[in-house]
Amino acid sequence: MQVNESTSSGMRGKYQRMMLEIRGAFETGASGSVTIAARARALDELVGGLWQQVIEQDARLASGIAVLAVGGYGRRELFPYSDVDLLFLLDGRVVEKDVKDAIRRVNQELWDCGIRVSPATRKLAECEKFDEDNAEFALSLMDHRLLTGDTELYNKLSGQVVPKLLQRDQKAIVARLMELTRARHAKYGDTLFHLEPNIKDCPGGLRDVNVCGWLARLQGVGVETKNGDAEEGREFRQAVEFLRLVRCFLHYRHERDDNTLAWKAQDAAAEGEIGLVGRRPKKVDAAYWMRIYFRHARSVEQRVKQMMEEVPAPVAKASSRLLGLKGDRKPQGTEQQGFRLERGRVVLDVVTAAGEDPANDPDVVLQVFAAMARTGCTLGREAEERISEALPLMSADLEEGPTLWHKLEAILTGRHAGAALRSMHALGVLELLIPEFHGIDALVIRDAYHRYTVDEHTFVLIDTLHALEDAQTGAKAEWSTRFGGLLRELPHPGLLYLAALLHDTGKGRETGSHAQESVRLTQSVLARLELDSYESGLVLGLIANHLEMSAALRRDIFDAETVGAFAGKVQTPEMLRMLTLFTYADINAVHPDALTPWKAENLWRLYMATANHLDRSVDEERVGAQAESELVHRVASLLPGQRAAVAGYLEGFPERYVRTRTPEQVRTHFQMSQRLGEDAVQLDFRYSPAVSELTVVTPDRALLFANMSGALAGWGMNIVTADAFSNRQGVVVDSFRFTDSFRTLEMNASEHVGFVKSVHDVMTGTVSVEKLLSGRKRGRRKAPKVVVETRVEFDDEASSHSTLVEVVTQDVPGLLRALSLTLAGFGCNIEVALIDTEGEMAIDVFYLTKDGAKLEKDEQEALGRALIEAMEENAR
Repeated sequence: MQVNESTSSGMRGKYQRMMLEIRGAFETGASGSVTIAARARALDELVGGLWQQVIEQDARLASGIAVLAVGGYGRRELFPYSDVDLLFLLDGRVVEKDVKDAIRRVNQELWDCGIRVSPATRKLAECEKFDEDNAEFALSLMDHRLLTGDTELYNKLSGQVVPKLLQRDQKAIVARLMELTRARHAKYGDTLFHLEPNIKDCPGGLRDVNVCGWLARLQGVGVETKNGDAEEGREFRQAVEFLRLVRCFLHYRHERDDNTLAWKAQDAAAEGEIGLVGRRPKKVDAAYWMRIYFRHARSVEQRVKQMMEEVPAPVAKASSRLLGLKGDRKPQGTEQQGFRLERGRVVLDVVTAAGEDPANDPDVVLQVFAAMARTGCTLGREAEERISEALPLMSADLEEGPTLWHKLEAILTGRHAGAALRSMHALGVLELLIPEFHGIDALVIRDAYHRYTVDEHTFVLIDTLHALEDAQTGAKAEWSTRFGGLLRELPHPGLLYLAALLHDTGKGRETGSHAQESVRLTQSVLARLELDSYESGLVLGLIANHLEMSAALRRDIFDAETVGAFAGKVQTPEMLRMLTLFTYADINAVHPDALTPWKAENLWRLYMATANHLDRSVDEERVGAQAESELVHRVASLLPGQRAAVAGYLEGFPERYVRTRTPEQVRTHFQMSQRLGEDAVQLDFRYSPAVSELTVVTPDRALLFANMSGALAGWGMNIVTADAFSNRQGVVVDSFRFTDSFRTLEMNASEHVGFVKSVHDVMTGTVSVEKLLSGRKRGRRKAPKVVVETRVEFDDEASSHSTLVEVVTQDVPGLLRALSLTLAGFGCNIEVALIDTEGEMAIDVFYLTKDGAKLEKDEQEALGRALIEAMEENAR
């Protein structure tokens, strides 16, 4: 039985014309709500027509089956490229196989029209059951509409089955909904402040708008599910309208269901002033526009959290058990002057007959946030509203000086300070205490490696520091234990947290150095708090130098000059401990994966080396010839009877080589060096799907580093980090850590041997690296998200015998080879090479000599120009 092709084609054509009209209306000013409702109406007409056509072909389908819109389509919220949730509801007497072909034809017609369909076929009895593993179906059923088909069957669903389901399984559905929501929030780090947020699924996104509607209906609040905002506040309604508009904008911009506010989309939204109303700057940039987005998302996040907190305790605990969360250990019924804690929430005392409201008293409000920081409790909706309304009165009565500092210190040092500060920030209390913080409110500074806005990065940093107080398990347990010990040793921990809170405030000002601008702003804060000169000196010194330890990690941290220079900046053991802790947390707060074990290890080693220096006990730069040294003993213990040979091998290596490798790794390299008489190129390959490592042990010679990097480039490998060391005998140990961009080695295990042989052939000169590179097609490079400005700097003070050159530039394929060839062309010998990448930024450091000495100034200038030219040529 064939469907009338002409009629189908006509319906598809009409739908496509309607889509063009809807898009045209949007581009000329129609709202997001109008746009999504219009698409839903257009699809209603198309689905109804297609089903009517099916019935005309088979009259038996006129009864016993109903076609329903569910989910977002059921709410009439059909975004331009979102998929369409259809439910084909069958009467119990209908055999599914009898209607299978008809349903398939309708779905195929929709797919042919470019519509992504998510169809489901259920019998009426199946809709009565709640399945925890498929809670999404029950949630979608809450938003249902009849499109076409058997009205009597639909009335049974809407009048009997769904109400019965929601009444019987209400607690289970709520618990599962809260579990899914918490898991989704956790996926995004429990924060909405991402540099490139997903406006549907991130906290504060449209999915949370749906959650508000579902919870309201399940809890019987009486809010219309279709909008989720019938009784919500004005700000919430504005937020929903804004998010709908932006999602439509993204869909039309990308012409697919892409809900990520990527940087280019932010630029376009700002340029088009999408969703902006009222007063605005003459020129709207992306940073300004994103602050508007975050303000609306914050309103949605606030509402969904409030509604989840108001879920009855037994249901909330059930959802926590499903997630494996710990039970509520917050103090119950704890009373303070002006407020009390009940079921993990702050409850303000009632307004007295004389009109005295505790929310107007700054002392009470600050005690509230101190209790939140200490216990992890949250503000109830009424408390939030009263505190927000009382801000003008609080401002008039706010004390400064030591009294304010002690109250702020109590908040900063509380275990849950991050959450308390976020709440203060959202309500405007934090800016009331520290107006300087306002400049980084929801501030987006584009960086390929940072994940969060500047203010959220600050709160995550503080969270990371407090997490060191807890016993942890997993990969970071060792480091949290070590650094946690430092935290417990601090005599003034509150100063560390204050510096953490203020360290990036300068990013809100357009100056050359945000650290120096942060220092200037912090001086005003410290003056108001009336900290003494010693305490102020610690805070200002930490902020001024908060980037120094990260910078030092890019040097040879076992070089006495490096450690000495760094020690000269920290000066005291207390400052060293504070800066070490700050750097640990700052790196971790950049991105969840930023603090690698390698960086944590190097950070700890730099701390230990600097602590030794401050105690006037500094390690020597190079491994000495003493056969009884601790470094020699570590390796010689694995090689009985070869102590003298081991000592000879290690002599002259930078101590960084020995300290950044296990004794077993050094033993392997030693054994490789013993086989150089048989083969002058010894290779050790360690494959990993994530990051592989290739080490070469060979006599030093010209173009060695360049040929190795070229061989890896020829195979399409992306070098992540690398280092190169040589001993007094002229034996070089070069190690390269790289990712397999094209998954060549992952997909073809047999290629591992060929890969190693190919590199070996290049190193021995059997195959030229140019031939290997010529066989690789140079693909079109993607435009970088962040353009890195190239910088070449020379330093004659960092090392006593070498000239240090640091190259910071865009990370592109072939970069390391281009640099190495240039260095070789200038007759430079690479004493130590430290190669690192951060996001799309390459940071390469070389310790160079020429004819056994440092480079002269004119040689440095010429080499700098040559390096820049080589990088420009390689980037073309």
